[in-house]
Amino acid sequence: MITTELASRLRAAGVPWTPANGDRFVIPDRDLDEQVFVISDMVVESHDVPGGRVIRFNGTTEWALDSIPAELVLWLPREDQLRALLAGRFVRLEAVGDGLAVELADGSRHVDTDAERAYARAVLHVVAR
Repeated sequence: MITTELASRLRAAGVPWTPANGDRFVIPDRDLDEQVFVISDMVVESHDVPGGRVIRFNGTTEWALDSIPAELVLWLPREDQLRALLAGRFVRLEAVGDGLAVELADGSRHVDTDAERAYARAVLHVVAR
């Protein structure tokens, strides 16, 4: 899974997120940093309200937290979402040593311990250009 450090760097780099079913996120700086939530129609939903987008917790599933502004949560993109952000720039994913490398059309290679982290590094490379 992508680290919160890489997810924070993606957000700071301006990578957009429209919350959807199956998306993972954490709520940083509220003693919930280690708890990963998943948006689902049954438990956690994304809603547009007059003040902006909120993440709403249904029923009594998560303490007394009813909703939280989407900008206060940190999206943890999945491998498929990161690959989609690379679009036509993605060439291949290959095993290298103890990790994986994402190769892009510009010839750059982005290595990390798992696929999601390697893809995140590649996305950061692309948005920095």
